[in-house]
Amino acid sequence: MSLKTVGLLSPGDMGHVVGNVLVTHGLRVITCLQGRSERTRVLAEKAKIEDVPTYHVLVNEADIILSIMVPAEAKGASQLVADALAETDTDLAYVDCNAIAPQTTRQLDEIITKAGGRFVDASIIGPPPTKPGATRFYASGVHVGEFEALTEFGLDVRPLGDEIGLASAIKMCYASLTKGLTALCTELLTAAELLGVSDALKAEFQMSQSALYQRMEGGLPGMPPKSRRWIGEMEEISATFGHVGLTPKILAGVADMYRLVGETHLADLPPEDSDAFPDLAEMISILADAVKEDRSGEA
Repeated sequence: MSLKTVGLLSPGDMGHVVGNVLVTHGLRVITCLQGRSERTRVLAEKAKIEDVPTYHVLVNEADIILSIMVPAEAKGASQLVADALAETDTDLAYVDCNAIAPQTTRQLDEIITKAGGRFVDASIIGPPPTKPGATRFYASGVHVGEFEALTEFGLDVRPLGDEIGLASAIKMCYASLTKGLTALCTELLTAAELLGVSDALKAEFQMSQSALYQRMEGGLPGMPPKSRRWIGEMEEISATFGHVGLTPKILAGVADMYRLVGETHLADLPPEDSDAFPDLAEMISILADAVKEDRSGEA
């Protein structure tokens, strides 16, 4: 099959960059923006992604569909595509690239397969692919070769095997470190502020954990705009660990930390407007004030 048109759900922070990479490499990329925000519409237009009026049109015109959404929307999106597939004779692959648990991924596989589609489990590790080599797309399933074809169009696709769930699993394990550590650093710095030892702790970190503290200063201020969509991802990781007999509580706590951040005005900052981000000290001060406010409300 000649690959000409890619369907994309949805052109958000990650998706619109992925779509633009494919457009730049000569593919037509389409999406359906029903119910999407004005910001998402702007991102799609910026990336030269074409909006089609319905999911039926999307399914009829796409050769392959990539789902890149927040975890809570993944199942609903697969059902919308499955409903459209069931009413057409279209032959396409559906690639779920979302940060969801392997057991959730297997539910989506069943939804798409029953409707006549071919399912590929995928996950994204790294930032939006603005430069070559920065972002990996891990993939698994018997139809992984169809997704691997996008390697010729700017994506770094890395097959893991025929089993659905492998690609989701590597994302769950990897993100538990990166986003788990971000949450842990945020919590301990906020605790230090509340306990009155911020300056002493900073000096100790600069002396004995200088590389980690530099990472905190460089990375934490950009986290709040992502915090709300990371809540669901941490809940999926928690479910993954619980499913294999490990404690789900660590990552459930991480979700709680992102929930706290998401309730502040910092989470409303546009991710692309880095000039508006506070520095680390200001961010921690705002979070500490939020905690104090919550505690005073409980008194």
